[in-house]
Parts: sequence; C-alpha cells; structure tokens
Amino acid sequence: MSLAADFFAKGWVRFPLDPDIARWVDAVRPVAAAALADPEQRKAWLRCGGTWFAGVNALANDADGGIMDAGVPPLAGSPLVFVRDVLGLDGFVWDRAQISVCFPGYPQPSEEETEANFRYRKNRDAAHVDGLLREKPSRRRSLGEQHGFVLGLPLSDVPAGAAPLVVWEGSHEVMRGVFQDRLAGIAPGDWAGEDVTEVYVEARRHCFETCTRVEVSAQPGEAYIVHRLALHGVAPWTAGEDGSPRSIAYFRPDPFPGQSPDWWLERD
Repeated sequence: MSLAADFFAKGWVRFPLDPDIARWVDAVRPVAAAALADPEQRKAWLRCGGTWFAGVNALANDADGGIMDAGVPPLAGSPLVFVRDVLGLDGFVWDRAQISVCFPGYPQPSEEETEANFRYRKNRDAAHVDGLLREKPSRRRSLGEQHGFVLGLPLSDVPAGAAPLVVWEGSHEVMRGVFQDRLAGIAPGDWAGEDVTEVYVEARRHCFETCTRVEVSAQPGEAYIVHRLALHGVAPWTAGEDGSPRSIAYFRPDPFPGQSPDWWLERD
C-alpha cells in the first residue's frame, strides 16, 4: 500500500529517516531545550504533576518553520513533499510549533484536572480531535481552529513506551461523518456557534469500540503526519522510571486562514 493510500485509510502515516528533517531536528534541539528551561514557559506549560510540558506554540519559528537567528533551517524533506503533492496544501504559513515533553511517570494527578479528567488521560490517552474548543466550566465543545494536519517531529531518542502518540485508525472518517450529519443545513460561517458536545462524545466512544488503537513511535529524523480529523492522544509512560524525557515538536498549520471552514469536513 502506498503512503497516500495508507494515510487516507488509517488517518496517519510515518516517514522514514529523512536528512532534511534530521538537520532541522539537530538545529532545533537547543532552542527547544531553552524553551523547556525557561521559568516563564515552565510556569505556563507544566502539567500533570510536572510530568508533561505542554509547550503550546513554545517554539518561536518563522513562517517557513525555521529560526533564522538560531541557525534552524526552514522545514523541508519528504513529509513536506507529501503535504504538497498528496494533501494538496502549499504556500501556507507554518504555525509556531508545540514542544511537547513528557517525563518518566506521565501522567500524574494534578490540581488542574479533576479525578475524571485524570482517569480519562490515564485510561483513554486523553484522546481528542484537534481544534475543538472546550468552554470552562461547562466543558461544552464547539468548532474552534481548523488545522490542515498534524506533523510530529521527534526530538529525542527514546524507547517505544516513552509516552508515544496514540491514533485510532479510521477514526477520521467516523468523525467526518458525525460532524457532517450534525452540521448539515447550517452555514459553515455559523459552525463555530454550534454545540457539538454530545455527538463528539458519542463519536469518541464509537471509535474506542470499533477502531484499532495504535501507538506511534519514531526517532529523530523520522516524522509522522496525522489526519486533521483523527482521534489521537498520548499513552502513559511505560518505559521505566530512569529514562530521558520524550520531546516532540508538533506543527498544526491552518492552510486556509480566514476562509469558510467547510474544507475542514469536505477535503480528503
């Protein structure tokens, strides 16, 4: 099966070692380490009893994914060719990357999560679809950001059980169908005002029961892309208590900023 067929069937694809990605990773490591060590960043992003640095938009990269002042080259390589030729996305601005770092023992209970939230994180990998807003304290869900895809670039060489990404294969088509039914007859410009909580929760439950859960591990220089509608999360750390932290850079660009969000459900 080709990479394209694999991606559209399963909702994710992994790329082998690529020299351009490896160069980007080597150059970005010290920048990511500095973000992790920054007191303000740690205050903002340490979660789960200190076992997860969420690091949302923590990497101050340029629109091409590079950091000129730090000697980080623009993003290049086979994953970007896939995005252009298979996903049909090109010429967009790369968002500031998330630097997600998990430590041995992830996850741990914390004050920012209820017991139910912690159980869901531990037992269901905090599974979610990116871009859905959750209101506080009601926890109601609505459509927020639209991402073209999720690109994961591992920064650390760690064993498979070091809190890997988890994807439910085929869940992207389940989610597509559910949201298409829920939003049918509603102008795309009004989607953001619609409460999709019930259908989203039921769709997750259906994916847990019918879709294959896969743990996705990769090493620096490799990469993976996850479909924008795929249910995914992070598995608990099972690699032992003495390991080094697991660090991954995640990009989630919006390829059509300011445009009607109907592409989010209609594109392959």
